This record gives sequence, structure tokens and C-alpha cells, in this order.
Amino acid sequence: MIGLFIPCLVDQFYPEVGEAVADVLERLGQEIDYPEAQTCCGLPFFNMGRWEAARPAARHFLNVFEPYDAVVTPASSCAAMVRRFYGELFAGEPRLAERARALAQRTHELASFLVNVLHISDVGARFRGTVACHRSCHLREIEARDEAETLIRRVAGTELVEMPRGEVCCGFGGAFAIKFPILSGALGETKCETFEACGADVIVTTDAGCMLHLNGLLHRRGSPRRIHHLAELLAGRLEGSPRP
Repeated sequence: MIGLFIPCLVDQFYPEVGEAVADVLERLGQEIDYPEAQTCCGLPFFNMGRWEAARPAARHFLNVFEPYDAVVTPASSCAAMVRRFYGELFAGEPRLAERARALAQRTHELASFLVNVLHISDVGARFRGTVACHRSCHLREIEARDEAETLIRRVAGTELVEMPRGEVCCGFGGAFAIKFPILSGALGETKCETFEACGADVIVTTDAGCMLHLNGLLHRRGSPRRIHHLAELLAGRLEGSPRP
């Protein structure tokens, strides 16, 4: 049984992304569950150095998701929090740290889960057009490579467009965007210029934080472009993509 972890930003701003994840996994015959007791994984507090505030959220996450065989999330940042930092967060509590490390091994970002765990690269999706992928910085934290691009290449009718300087941060970084708004905005504007120049019909990413930040900047620029989540492409939820 897969526990579906829908992060705060998806829940509040992009619920259609959570629905798309469920669509894709169910189409592949996976048994999924959405535990309604789930809350934040603690990442915002952790990023601000407030570990004492992050621990209760992380402890609750452990209690909610520990019963599942796997945990899948459409947020590379939240996957990185659980996989890379939960053990460190509970370093002073050996039993909790052991539980956290065990759950970390079963927690996956969507694209990584499909390609590396289920060993599936073709989910039966179709989209007629060109697609570019913005790589979230947190993908490096979970040692993800090109799983998102692998899935995009197997979407029928789609051509993957290489994103120039695709590894460069969009400038969001959670609290970073609040503490350093000028630098965050400058990084985001540069990324938006890259999007507009790459010529792709659609741009997708693996993290709602990047989506929120960049879509706001694109809107203020008067650009018709918007960033979508990879799950929406795979589920056939983008305009011009017939449902599988």
C-alpha cells in the first residue's frame, strides 16, 4: 500500500497536482491511500534552523506514514526533507532516528518512484507538443538524475526540449525567498527569461515551490506561460493532451 503525501503548497494552491498523482498511480495498478491525518513534514521550520519546531511535525509524519510500504509525494523538496534530514533531526533520539531512517528509505518523489522503484518509464501518457523540464534543486538531495526527463521522453507525441542552464536555482528556496527577496526575484527573473527563450510549448517541474514562485513572476511579467507539474503531464491533465 502506498501512502500519498500531499505537501502544504500542493494542498493549498495546486490540489489538481495531487489528483494527477493519484490518477497516474492508480492507472499503473498501484493501491494508494491518502491518510487524512497528514500535516506538514516540518521542512519550513528546518530550513529556518528551527529544529525544535520541526521535530513535532516530523514525529507526526512518522506516526502517520510508518504503516505504509511506500510513501510517494509530488514534492522533491519534501522527499529530500524525509530522506536526507529526518535521521539528522532525531540524532539525539536513537529509536526515533532508526525509525526515521527506515521510513526515509521508503519515501520517494514521484518520478524517482516510477523509474527507480516500479521500473516504469512509459505510463501511457500522450501530449502533442514540446516540453522542457525545470529541475528542482532538491532533486540533488535525493540523488535523482534524469528520471523526470526519462518519463517525458516516453510521453507519446512529445519532444523533450533541453533547458539551457537547467540546473540553476529558480530562487524560491522556501524561507530564502522571504529573507532575500531581491536575490530570489533576480534568480527567478533569469529563469523566466530562460523559459521564454527555450521555445517549449509546456514547462514542467517536480516541485510546487518552484511552480508557485515562477508562476507568480511569469504572471507579473505578463507572460502567457505557466509552469506545470510533471504529474499533470503524465496524467493527461494539460490542455492538448488526451486522457489515456
